This record gives sequence, C-alpha cells and structure tokens, in this order.
Amino acid sequence: MTPTSRYCVVLTTCPDTALAERIAHALVEARHAACVNILPAIQSIYRWDGKLEQGREVLLLIKTEQTRLSEVERCIQTLHSYTVPEMIALPITHGHHPYLHWISESVTS
Repeated sequence: MTPTSRYCVVLTTCPDTALAERIAHALVEARHAACVNILPAIQSIYRWDGKLEQGREVLLLIKTEQTRLSEVERCIQTLHSYTVPEMIALPITHGHHPYLHWISESVTS
C-alpha cells in the first residue's frame, strides 16, 4: 500500500439509476474520474425543508485525483436534478500502487 492524499473518492447520490449512469459516463468520458461505481437502491434518511424525509437513492463512488475535484463538482452540478446535490470528497490515505497509478493514467488527457 502506498500512503498518499493525491487521490480521493467522491460520494454523490442520485434519485435514480438513469441520472447516476449519465453522471458516471460524463465523468469518465471527460477524464474527470477513472472509475465510477453505481450502488443502486440505498435507503436515505435526511432532513429537508425542516421535515424528516426518507427515500431510495443511488450512490456513486467516484475515484479521481484531488486536482480534478473542481471538474467533478462542476459536472455534478451541471447534470444533477437536485437543488443541493451531495458532493463529499474523501482522501485516499493508502492504496495499491498499481491501482493508484491507473487512476492517474485514466484522468490524464
């Protein structure tokens, strides 16, 4: 494992698989992300407009470099249907060196 904070995983949720796939394809095609995993049918409980809400969502796990975060955020904001889409970046503190190298190669134009 290689210690590094050059890489990150970005989390965002979508209301359905169609939007999740649209965002995932856009991110990978534009080389803003190396890979996007789509986890369907998660259950979310949250507060919105002062009310407790519950619903099914689709979670995206977006693997990228820290330097690509502004492009990832811009893409999510442009394509997303939510007024306030989730975008949380978590640093990858350790990773398999060949995999991390692959991320770098995948986001380089």
